[in-house]
Amino acid sequence: MARSVEEEIKRRRTFAIISHPDAGKTTLTEKFLLYGGQINLAGSVKGKATARHAVSDWMEIEKERGISVTSSVLQFEYDGYCINILDTPGHQDFSEDTYRTLMAADSAVMVIDASKGVEAQTRKLFKVCVMRHIPIFTFINKMDRDANDTFELLDDIENELGIATVPVNWPIGSGKGFKGVYDRNERTVRMFSDTQKGTKQGEERILSIDDPALKDEIGQEKYDQLMEELELIDGAGAEFDQELVTKGELSPVFFGSALTNFGVETFLEHFLQMTYSPLPRKSDAGEISPFSEDFSAFVFKIQANMNKAHRDRVAFLRVCSGTFDATKEYLHVQGGRKAKLSAPQQMMADERKIVDKAYAGDIIGVFDPGLYSIGDTFTSAKKPFKFEGIPTFAPEHFARVRQIDTMKRKQFMKGITQIAQEGAIQIFQEFNTGMEEIIVGVVGVLQFDVLKYRLNNEYNVEIALENLPYEHIRWIEGDYDLDKISGTSDMKKIKDLKDRPLLLFVNSWSVGMVQDRNEGLVLSEFGTN
Repeated sequence: MARSVEEEIKRRRTFAIISHPDAGKTTLTEKFLLYGGQINLAGSVKGKATARHAVSDWMEIEKERGISVTSSVLQFEYDGYCINILDTPGHQDFSEDTYRTLMAADSAVMVIDASKGVEAQTRKLFKVCVMRHIPIFTFINKMDRDANDTFELLDDIENELGIATVPVNWPIGSGKGFKGVYDRNERTVRMFSDTQKGTKQGEERILSIDDPALKDEIGQEKYDQLMEELELIDGAGAEFDQELVTKGELSPVFFGSALTNFGVETFLEHFLQMTYSPLPRKSDAGEISPFSEDFSAFVFKIQANMNKAHRDRVAFLRVCSGTFDATKEYLHVQGGRKAKLSAPQQMMADERKIVDKAYAGDIIGVFDPGLYSIGDTFTSAKKPFKFEGIPTFAPEHFARVRQIDTMKRKQFMKGITQIAQEGAIQIFQEFNTGMEEIIVGVVGVLQFDVLKYRLNNEYNVEIALENLPYEHIRWIEGDYDLDKISGTSDMKKIKDLKDRPLLLFVNSWSVGMVQDRNEGLVLSEFGTN
């Protein structure tokens, strides 16, 4: 039976998975797909040398290094829901792409390694979630290895990220002594058994907390410890409050092991119950409801050369309202003209399927003729509007870049501009000079390697990189004459591709000093597209 548009939108869930490297995010993504029936055998994604790679890692450099560099988009069906996962790179040298992906999600799943707790990268990503007030769910992974004390892990999340936590289930032991998890709502214990490293869906034995057999299964010592811990969390822990979860102020916490497939399905089921269908989006014409009859979407990611043979560029759109119809033309608001969004597709890692319809909440990739930019809006509304701009995040590493073969200037400029349009790097010029010297800014150092690799591989250009000592960048708000700025010795004046003036600093204290010296100068940490 065909579903109505409203039913289609209501059954959609769009979330991003965020984590530090090696916390097991890619493995967790694979297990979700296993439950959604998309893959029959989840391949272990651990070793760089293993022939089988995670379905969500497709770029050559990712396969060589065994890490996720770009953000993938995967769609699958589970239990009547249509789920869109935005898989973000977790590498410590990730890029701005990761931040932007969070702008397209309605909620986030934070994966934390049970033996390490909250790590640096998670903190950064978390800031973006807080900025957007999106619900955050925590999956504490790798319980089949020796883990930190459970209370310490929860304290760590609360102290590091400033969000209250509520454990939905509770682990019994860890590492070799990991016996399972206790479900606080159902008052049952799911017993842990390793399922050939999780290559198939495991049989889970469930015992009631009041079943006398439980003591024999887990041992008197573990049983006593569990009872003691439960008394503590029931007495002192936060109560579950759906409203606070929805506002992004309370994070439900789950424990499990993605590698052995334990606790993943329970987590997925709870997550689907605690999240909502697509949320309204802010625009310059007020909030746009997902159930509006007009189609609207914005570009949150651009990826060039996904298929080397075709030299293609794909713009990823988050559908925000209505229904996308491949046969219709839509207004590209920033470009001021109507266009047919050609070759609309959805991704299953590097496999693409052409789609003729998509609904609010979905992510689609469309062919980009080189006219679209990150943050652009498409709509069928009679009164055009623009969605809120996506912030440009401040790069933290800078290098001067030049091509080694001066005859390849054209390819160099084309390659570096295209990669910048994707948002993986930001390009700047020295103030008062042409494009002879280009300064590249990145959020994570790995992007320099990616830039070098892609320019060589896709544009046949070799580059030399000279690292610069700057670590802080500020956009100048309003009209301020750059020539008149009284600076510090560690400050550099630059401009971006749109000729907007910026300042680079080696030391953070110089930022305040320059503001004090120049009356009326307003410096901002975020630019907008």
